[in-house]
Formats: sequence, structure tokens, C-alpha cells
Amino acid sequence: MSHSHAHADSHGHDAHGAHGDHAKYPFLAHHFDTPNQQFESGKLGMWVFLATEVLFFGALFVMYAILRFKNPEVFSYSANYLDTILGGINTCVLILSSLTMALAVRAAQTNKKGMLIVCLALTLAGACGFMVIKYFEYTHKFHLNLKWGINFYQPVDEAEKVIVTTEPKPVENPVLAISAPNPSAGAKPAELVAVPAVDRTAIVAPKSGPSGVSTVSMVEQAAKGSHGIHPEADAHLVDPAMPVNTHQFFAIYYIMTGLHGIHVVIGIGVISWLLWAAMRGRFSSNYYTPVDLVGLYWHVVDLVWIFLFPLFYLIH
Repeated sequence: MSHSHAHADSHGHDAHGAHGDHAKYPFLAHHFDTPNQQFESGKLGMWVFLATEVLFFGALFVMYAILRFKNPEVFSYSANYLDTILGGINTCVLILSSLTMALAVRAAQTNKKGMLIVCLALTLAGACGFMVIKYFEYTHKFHLNLKWGINFYQPVDEAEKVIVTTEPKPVENPVLAISAPNPSAGAKPAELVAVPAVDRTAIVAPKSGPSGVSTVSMVEQAAKGSHGIHPEADAHLVDPAMPVNTHQFFAIYYIMTGLHGIHVVIGIGVISWLLWAAMRGRFSSNYYTPVDLVGLYWHVVDLVWIFLFPLFYLIH
């Protein structure tokens, strides 16, 4: 056998041909023999990554299901605090951005540079618009003190604190109140805090759920000074009809929508890079792997929100 013929490497590929592919395709990494092999490897890697993302969010959806099954009255009550219109607008924004991302992939495959740039710019605008709307949603809830954990029951503003400058006046139905020292003894007047009483009989117990409503609320824990709460200043409940453990809804809400928002921010970063590269003509029908892989990622981000929106905003 003549040595002038191209010899095959250990993987059965033509070594000289592989070297020629690297010279012909500058984007081809040195550890791949052909552009097709590089594309298929990259796509397999992205699918494996997306599978881990599905498992990650899947665990959070299981947590949501458990909390809702145990406290259905909490989720029914708390969903009224969410803005369904803003959530619906965000849903439409993400769906449209997913469409423009798919069109961007097609534009790259067909060598339509102008269309690729426009579609990527629209996708980026949709992602940024989603985060802007989410910012307004979050800030509104923070203003109303709709937070997670024990902070949910802390005072909203200073107007709820009653400063006693003379003899303390009786408080109607207080949960917490501290008596002021005798001013004649030279001591400074104390601060009296009026906290609305909770009529537990007004809370209807759920008809479903393995354990029903918890018998100890976070408000009562705050009244006892647990979790670092100061009972003379921090125990607080705005709505006496609020179900027990309402904070659990907002905890899982911020966890799931917040983590989804982080994925949107990551998407903004990689789409911005795609737009920058597309404007410099780096993508064509020969090389569009990054556009295709980012498109897969963005579709999964969109799909996660498609589940989050009805679970939090629509199901009461």
C-alpha cells in the first residue's frame, strides 16, 4: 500500500481531510474533525444542560404542589395580590420573543444577515421588556411589604406605631401593648404599639389538605418574640382576615419567579453577544451553532414561564 495515500486515524476519519476542514472552516475547533460533528456535539451538550434545568425547576414545581395541597386557602387568598394583567403582558412578550428567536435561527441558516440582526434585536427587546415589567411588579409588592418569611408580618410604615407622650390610652383589641412607666418617676414615656386582633373564627378551614390549617401562625410567633422579632415594635398583621402562614405563598413565588428572572438575565447576556457577532457577519449557513443553541435555551426559559403564569396568576 502506497504511503502517498491519506491514512485514517484511530477514529476512522481521514486525517488529511480533517486538517483540510480546519483550514476551510476557521470556526471549527481543533478537537472536532468536521463542522457537522461540532454542531451535533454542541447540540447534545445543550440538551443535557436543559435536562438538568428541567430537573431543577421540576423540584420547585413539586415544592409548589406540596405547599398548595397543604394550604389551599393561603394560595387562593394570596393570588389576589398578583397583577394578572402585567403577568399576561409578560407572557405575551416572552411568547413573541420565542417566535423572533426561532426566526433568527432560520435567518442564520439561510444567510439572511439583515433578518438575523432584526430578529435578535427584537428578541433582546422582549427579554429586557419582561424584566422591566417584573421590576415594577416586585417594587409594588415590596412597597406593600409582601415579602417572604417573618418579614411579611413586620410594620409597613411608621404610622402604625403610636407614640405615647402622656398617659397611655387604652387600645381597642390589642394583641400587643406595653405599659408606659410613670412619668412622675422621671422615666421617659414608652412606646405603645397597636396591633389588630385576629379573629380566628373568621378564617374558614380548608376542606382539603392532609394537615389542614396550622394552629400557630407566624404572627403569633412574632408576638412571642421568636426569630429575632421584637414584639413591642415588629409584630404586625395588616388584614385580620388573612389566612395563617400567608408568607409561604410569597416565599415560593419569589423563589420560582426570581430564579426564572435570573435565567432571563442570562439570556439577555448571550443574546446580546449573538447580536454583536451577527453584526460582524460571524454567522452563515455554514456556521450558526451558537444561534441554534441559544434558541433552544430561550425556548425552555419561555416554557417555564408558560407554567409559572397560570399556577400563580390564574389558579385561585
